[in-house]
Amino acid sequence: MKLKLDSKVWVLPLLTLLLLSCKGRQEQAVVQPNYPLLTIAQTDCVLNQRYSAAVSGKQDIAIYPQVSGLITKLCVEEGEHVRAGQTLFVIDQVPYQAAVATAEASVKVAEAAVVTAQLTYQSKQALFEKQVVSQYDLNTAENNYLSAQAQLAQAKAQLRSAENNLSYTVVTSPANGVVGTLPYRVGSLVSPSLPSPLTTVSDNSEMYVYFSMTENNLLDLIREYGSKDKALAAMPEVKLLLNDGSEYAHIGHIASISGVIDRSTGSASVRAVFKNPDGLLHSGASGIVVLPDQREGVILIPQAATYEIQDKVFVYRVVDGKATTTPVQVRRMEDGISYLVEEGLQVGDVIVREGAGLLREGTQVAAPATAPSTNN
Repeated sequence: MKLKLDSKVWVLPLLTLLLLSCKGRQEQAVVQPNYPLLTIAQTDCVLNQRYSAAVSGKQDIAIYPQVSGLITKLCVEEGEHVRAGQTLFVIDQVPYQAAVATAEASVKVAEAAVVTAQLTYQSKQALFEKQVVSQYDLNTAENNYLSAQAQLAQAKAQLRSAENNLSYTVVTSPANGVVGTLPYRVGSLVSPSLPSPLTTVSDNSEMYVYFSMTENNLLDLIREYGSKDKALAAMPEVKLLLNDGSEYAHIGHIASISGVIDRSTGSASVRAVFKNPDGLLHSGASGIVVLPDQREGVILIPQAATYEIQDKVFVYRVVDGKATTTPVQVRRMEDGISYLVEEGLQVGDVIVREGAGLLREGTQVAAPATAPSTNN
């Protein structure tokens, strides 16, 4: 009996000590959580602004006939590269060749009439000096001579017009480029009043890529650089993302900014120029222009340091060792892991770097702040 009583006496104090020890460890774990912190500092970064864009050839020249007639010869195919002056179409030349021949004959008749009128006038002058003919006869001969000269000039003008019309029957390319669609073929009757052009020749050696810049963006540029021309000169090189999402191999530059704001859209048209040595860009295509914007002295924070409530972004700023809810205005970075802070934080502030979604207002934060960093 004595042995059993002694064992109970020793067991109860030991259990009490174990329970108190476990309770103390639990309280210590609750009181001293370990959250990684971040001290806010400034850094430099590049923001890529993206604009939907339309691609156009350096020149998109609509080819219309200047005379009427049947197409007798088609000299190119769709998509063919042509040189300036290369023949594209031939329109029936027979009536225009006949018109040239008629005009040439008229010139010869007029030339003969001039010679005759000149001889008559010279004869009248000689007779007038001998007082054989009157002043009236002399003046009449002179007028006939001047009239013959005018008729000759008119005949020559008609000849030039006929020759021009004949030359217009051969339709040539006005520039180097690529031939577009060919809606009219051999045998089609064409005229200068066609509803659609014979074809379009696009100069694709350089491509113009048009996109729109908002009025506010334009105002910011002018305020920053002092004028639109200075802003244009300071514009960085731009990239082009093609319709399939791939990046175009050649870098472009901003060539012009429209000085007129479109009232319907509130934006100004901007033209970027890209080389097209491989012919990969085509007139009428679409893409996205990427315009880099170098920012200095900005604040970057990891997205993991934020949480959202009703489309508003918050961080936990550490004040007197406790987590304090702080609203921030941010801009998402392309890396997918960072935010650029536009408002809400200042250099030197300490925030909870990770696990913001698990914290509550006033939570005690015991971990020390990390060294200044803005890359994570």
